This record gives sequence, structure tokens and C-alpha cells, in this order.
Amino acid sequence: MRLLVTGTEGQLARSLSERARLHPGIELITLGRPELDLEVPGSAAAAIARAAPDIVINTAAYTAVDQAEDESERAFRINSDAAGEVALAAAKSGAAVIQLSTDYVFDGRGEGPYRENAPVNPLGVYGRSKLAGEERVRAANPKHAIVRTAWVYSPFGRNFVKSIMAAAAVRDRLTVVDDQRGSPTSALDLADGLLAMAEAGGGWGETYHLAGAGEASWCEFARAIMDDCAAIGLPSVPVDPIRTEDWPTRAVRPRNSVLDSSKFEQAFGFVMPDWRSSVREVATSLTPR
Repeated sequence: MRLLVTGTEGQLARSLSERARLHPGIELITLGRPELDLEVPGSAAAAIARAAPDIVINTAAYTAVDQAEDESERAFRINSDAAGEVALAAAKSGAAVIQLSTDYVFDGRGEGPYRENAPVNPLGVYGRSKLAGEERVRAANPKHAIVRTAWVYSPFGRNFVKSIMAAAAVRDRLTVVDDQRGSPTSALDLADGLLAMAEAGGGWGETYHLAGAGEASWCEFARAIMDDCAAIGLPSVPVDPIRTEDWPTRAVRPRNSVLDSSKFEQAFGFVMPDWRSSVREVATSLTPR
């Protein structure tokens, strides 16, 4: 099976490259700039036609949530227009497409974990652009799957786990928002799930949630990171809770981002690990050798 992953340096693209080594039946290709540039119309069509994949996994995205409020045109170009172009190019090559989306399509006012059929109501430009991308993909390629995830971290790139670990190395205490809840998700676990989905085949034309099992506030997430750092001999400091109002940001975040992944589990027999164990795995991997 030939998988084409859009993007080369993102957390998920790098995690897919890492985990694909455990799947000898999968040939994985990652393509990014300049060969595949989602800001350039037509770039995706040419690159996908040349690669002739069986499945395209579109991990490339505009993810600067606050900056998107001032760069809405660019966010919609990459997350919506280009997502549709990727899906259409895949369809023309006879390939399926897996489009990664986000918890930010919800407004966070719902109670309990969000299922796939919950009403969408994004609060900011980033969420609106990703939701528009979902709609473009559905319209362009019937052989599609939308996979929403949340609070992604990994040993790669910039993310919350690495930021907290870096801050603990230079500060005596940290303050972290405690009234936003979500599903911390290891990009390595997410990659495992997507590869299992690709190998299983089928399930097209559907939307799925795939996020770490369990839930936490950002403060609880940070404290878990600090506990793991203390256990492996890395700098660890106390974490104090604050309210969202005490940490103003350009974009409004959903207060509840917890996702229910049971539909994915039932469809593909893949169970996401508990987020706590996955945080420990990533923190340990970042220990200096």
C-alpha cells in the first residue's frame, strides 16, 4: 500500500514516518514544499498525480490559532481551499483521502465528550477554516474520512509538552489555565491509529474522532508532565491553576474539547492509549542521552 502524507516537518507527518517503519506492507512518502505547497493552487494536483498513492493523508495545515485571527485569508487558503484540492486530486488518481481536523470545530459549550454528530460552531478563524476544509473534502472525494483530533504533542516540533518542559528548566513555578478541558493526544498514538485505519481499509465517507483516552485541563496536563519529569530526573516545578480570563489570547478557545473516540474504535478495532501513559513515553524520549 502506498501512502502519501502531505507535509514533512509537522508533528503528525514525522510521527507517521516513525511509526510506518513497523508496517512493512506500507510504503510511506511525505511531500512538502516546494514539491507540494498548499499555498500554491495546482501544486497538490501535480504532486499527487506523480506519486500515484492509494491513500493520501492530509496532515499539512495552518495551525497558528491566534495568528489566524489576523491572517484569515491564508488560513482559509491552506485549511479549506487546499484541503479540497488535495481531496479532488486524490479522487482523480483513484485514491482515498484522510483529512485531519480539529476539536476547534466545536464551541466548547457542550457537556461531556463530543461525538462526531454533535453540532459544530467554531469560535474563531482557525476552527472555521478547518470546518470549511471538512466540507470541501466531503464534496470533492466520496472516498474520504475526516479524522478530528485535539491537543496534539510529540517529541517533534513545538507543542505543549516541550514548552512546559522548557519552562520548568528556567522558572521556579508555572501558571496554567485550569478551566479548559480536552483530550491530550500523542501524535505517535494518532499515527498508529491512522496506519491501522489505512491497513483496515473501508470506513470511507465518515467522520471520526481520534484523541487520547481520558481528559484533563491544561493545568492537569502540565502537572502530569512535571510528575513524569520528576520521575526521570528532569527539572520539575509546581504548577498553579489560573482562569482563562487571566491568560487572554487573540483567539477564543473552546472550554470543552474532550472527544469521544468510540466510533473509531468500533470501526477499526484500535483503542487509543490513556493520555497519561503517552505523556510519559514522550517525556522519557526527550531525556538527554
